[in-house]
Amino acid sequence: MAEIGKNTDFAADLLLKGKLVSIPTETVYGLAANALNEKAILSIFEAKQRPFFDPLIIHLPDTESVSKYAELKDERLQVLAKTFWPGPLTLLLPKKDIIPNIVTSGLAQVAVRIPNHPLTLQLLKKIKVPLAAPSANPFGYVSPTQAEHVNAQLGAKIDYILDGGSCNIGLESTIVGIEDDKVCVYRLGGLAIEEIEKTIGAIDLRVNSSSNPKAPGQLKSHYSPKKPLYIGNIVELLNLNSTKKIAVICFGEEKFSTKNHIVFNLSVKENLSEAAINLFKFLRAADNTNADVVICQKLPDVGLGRAINDRLRRAAVQE
Repeated sequence: MAEIGKNTDFAADLLLKGKLVSIPTETVYGLAANALNEKAILSIFEAKQRPFFDPLIIHLPDTESVSKYAELKDERLQVLAKTFWPGPLTLLLPKKDIIPNIVTSGLAQVAVRIPNHPLTLQLLKKIKVPLAAPSANPFGYVSPTQAEHVNAQLGAKIDYILDGGSCNIGLESTIVGIEDDKVCVYRLGGLAIEEIEKTIGAIDLRVNSSSNPKAPGQLKSHYSPKKPLYIGNIVELLNLNSTKKIAVICFGEEKFSTKNHIVFNLSVKENLSEAAINLFKFLRAADNTNADVVICQKLPDVGLGRAINDRLRRAAVQE
């Protein structure tokens, strides 16, 4: 298992030597490597068993450093950066040659964000190179929101886990870029679409499930627990699976019999922010029960509910 601690000097030294370090962010824990070191980036793909056609996000300490690695010229994206960085926003920008093609899967754009976590910002300022960091989990599995989650899944494959406590958003960042001169959202995430539209006006939603993604997090099947997950009406799903042991992930008032079922309520008070924080934690917890199947209801398709539903769809059994 990996060593867990809060030593940013030690983490920086490892990263500069081409090693892998898990870093905390406000969204989920990332599996970080020096984004300018192709061999180190290759280690990310190998550790996660991640396909090379799925691009990575680079993390930077501040907006001023973006110009070294990408072009942030579009005024609308500049406004978003000024408003929401540091935070759960990733911008898809034309990359500069300094960024290796392995980071972007050969695409001309690179995904960039500034995470809102004091330990990781401290680390980024010390290391003075961008860190490529997808979520710190085996490819396709539930994203980690605590250091212990990382250690349980990848501890044998990485050198250090920087422990920043539990993630306070719990969903990956929202990815935004420009296509056909329109502002497009490519991945729903911890920054709600409504907040973006309030800032710059209407956007295009291009969250396509794809085997040839333009941005991270667009693959059709992703975030999946090992046990089959079904989404729909809780009562109907309970009846369909009545002969099985069932773990239920619900939201709000429990309008079903909880007898003989393992229940995880994302938010009894129907708070979408609380639900987002609990989502990956409860998917992981449900996966670790003795249930045969996991069932979940769809959440209100507004605010962070859109991103939660997107993750559930990608985690569910594909029928």
